[in-house]
Amino acid sequence: MNKIKIVFAGLFTLTLFAVKTQAQTTPAPAVAAAPATSSFAGKWDVLVKGLPNGDTHMIFTLIETEGKLGGSLADPEGKNPPIPLTKVDKDDKGITLYFTANNYDVNLALQKSTDDDHVKGSLMGMFDATGERVK
Repeated sequence: MNKIKIVFAGLFTLTLFAVKTQAQTTPAPAVAAAPATSSFAGKWDVLVKGLPNGDTHMIFTLIETEGKLGGSLADPEGKNPPIPLTKVDKDDKGITLYFTANNYDVNLALQKSTDDDHVKGSLMGMFDATGERVK
């Protein structure tokens, strides 16, 4: 059973961080900083802990347009183009960000931690994550 978990975690990590990137057919809309009408709108540096390849930073930019959150995931090193979020669910506990990495649907659930500038959560319900608003 442990071997299956390790293999799954390894495959998942490889899908997130594979060298091959896919070109977008249409350019992603420019992401401009919006006023923080939503407590989650803004730029976030999220650290996902315990991945087989080590702890990994992910930079999310969340924008609220007409009452709905959207945005993208950026490579912290800037080597790859931003990945658009496919869906953002918001409820009274927090938000769940959905995106596609190498043809795999991935989700990151976040909720407020100590204040409006800190979050905690999990990637795919398997890996702990903490985040801080980038100012």
